[in-house]
Order: sequence, then C-alpha cells, then structure tokens
Amino acid sequence: MPTTTSPRARRRAGALVPAAGIAVALSLALAGCATSATAGSGSGSGSSDGSVTIGAASNGAATETKVTVKEDSKLHDELPADVKQSGKLVIGIGALPSGYPPLAFTGDDQKTLTGSEPDLGRLVAAKLGLEPQVKNATWDNLFVGIDGGSTDVGLSNITVTEQRKEKYDFASYRQDNLALQVKKGSTLRFDGDPSVLAGKTIATDSGTNQEKILLGWKSDLEKKGKTITVKYYPDANSKLLAVQSGKVDGYLGPNPTIAYQNKQNAGTAKATETAGTYSGAGGTLQGLIAATTKKGNGLAEPVQAAINELIDDGTYATWLKAYNLSNEAVTKSELNPEGLPLDAS
Repeated sequence: MPTTTSPRARRRAGALVPAAGIAVALSLALAGCATSATAGSGSGSGSSDGSVTIGAASNGAATETKVTVKEDSKLHDELPADVKQSGKLVIGIGALPSGYPPLAFTGDDQKTLTGSEPDLGRLVAAKLGLEPQVKNATWDNLFVGIDGGSTDVGLSNITVTEQRKEKYDFASYRQDNLALQVKKGSTLRFDGDPSVLAGKTIATDSGTNQEKILLGWKSDLEKKGKTITVKYYPDANSKLLAVQSGKVDGYLGPNPTIAYQNKQNAGTAKATETAGTYSGAGGTLQGLIAATTKKGNGLAEPVQAAINELIDDGTYATWLKAYNLSNEAVTKSELNPEGLPLDAS
C-alpha cells in the first residue's frame, strides 16, 4: 500500500534498510490495516509535496477534498527521539471488527482505512514531517498498543476523562457529544433527564465514557426503585439492527456515528433518528475528543501544536466540513484539558 510522506520523512525512510519497508508492508496487509494518505492506502491520497486527499474511498461519508499541508520543521525537531528516528507516526484506531463510519472504517475499495479520525492523523503526521502509519485494532487493544509503545498516538474518538489522564496525555481536537438513537417514529425523547429512560433497554459500548455515564444513570435510578436495562453488542451493525428491530429502545453512542447512520437509512423501512444529545463529559462539562499518547513521553505537546497550526491555517475547518462535523469544532487544541470526572454520571 503506497504512503504519503513529506520530503523530510521520505529522506529518512529512504535511509532505512529496504527490507524493513517490505516487512512493514506485509505486516500491515496481514493485519488488514492501511497506511498514510495515499490513494489506495488510507482515507486520502497525497504525494511527497504534502498534498492529502481527505475522504478518499469514503463511500459518501465525506466530500473528497484535497489539501496541502506545510511541514513545520521546528515541531519535527521537538518530537521525542524515538519518533524522529523512526520517521513515522504510528496512529492507532480502535475500529475493529466492523468500523464506525464516519469516524473510522474500511473504504469502498475494501482495503483503505478511511474516516475522520485516520484522516486527521495523516494531516498531523504531515505537519510534523512524519510518514503516517495507521493501525486498526479493537478498542481495548488500541490502548494496549499505546501502553506498550507500538502505537504513538490514538485517534479514535477518545474522550478526555480524569481517569484516563492518570495514564495518558491528551491534545483535544473536537467536541465530544453523545446521541441517543431510536427507531424512526419512537416516542422516546431525551433532553438530558435520565428519568425518561427508566424501564427502557438501552444499548451502549463497553469500556467507553458513554457506558460510564449510562451506568451512572442506572445506579441513580435504582436508588429510586427504577432501572435501565443495559445491553452490549459486538459491533456497530449489531447495535444498529437492535435499534431498528426494536430489541432495544435506544442506543447511546457517539453523535457523529449516529448522525451518519440516520442519514444513510433515511427514507427506508429501517430509518432511525436522534432522540436527544448529551455531552460526553456529563451534564456540567462539555466533553472533548483528543489525540491520546502515553503519559510523559513528550509527544502530546508537538501533536497539540500541529493541531493548532491546522486550525490556524484553515485545514482543520476543511477536514471537519468534509465529514459534516463542523458543529463539533473547537477553537484551539488544549493539552490535558478538564475531562469527564471520576464520579460522573
């Protein structure tokens, strides 16, 4: 799978033993992953001059848009030594087994890992003068990769939480909003008051902040003699089918994914809609999605600076617009901002 590199990254990659590049390509192919932002390799196409195509192979999830990213050599020089030496930014995505459009999923060419999250990773990598290498994994294994050092940065709709800040550093890049998805025509409406969910069956995702929030609501209701039945499913398609078939009353999940699904099935017998939204950090704090790195390794700072440069030069707005996510924009990237509290509900 071809890759996009800046001239600096290309020079460094060329200094490596050629066999190493072959081994990496084989391992990525076996893992079902994709690299960088070149046509046929990831959700974008580009060249050594820093051009990137946002939304390539996205099957309508994004408006395909070409941009050119100017490398910042100063930020490159501030990278941790091991990242500079490798010449790559290993970007972790937690989208296995079936993906989460429009955030991260296998493209219409059946091999490209596309979506807003890997695309941002490729833009950040270009700004830092690095070759992007995207690795897809399950949600849990995404964090295992960061912990073990095989993944440099997680870009997978990861919410900043105070608990996660004990192990990771964060550079925010998007508002985190959850949505309650229901079958079209459902009378269930959610305005932030969890009491309307009493007696309902709600699906969510294991190990996520939306699960934490939902279980907090469940616990509060049980103190009043009421409850919420929480259901789990192995992938996005299973959760969507559960909503469409009426097996669950709703699904609490990421707003971008639910908005995309609602658009895709609009006008069909299986149409769904959003019954309400809620901040991913709870009722008193606007949640933030952030690039996630191992705590204290020195990578979060240049990643944050790269995101802020992309905001300042307009590339960030172009990226969001391409994926119809402009309403989740932030004005700046923050380093380790306030996150979902430990006792959030």
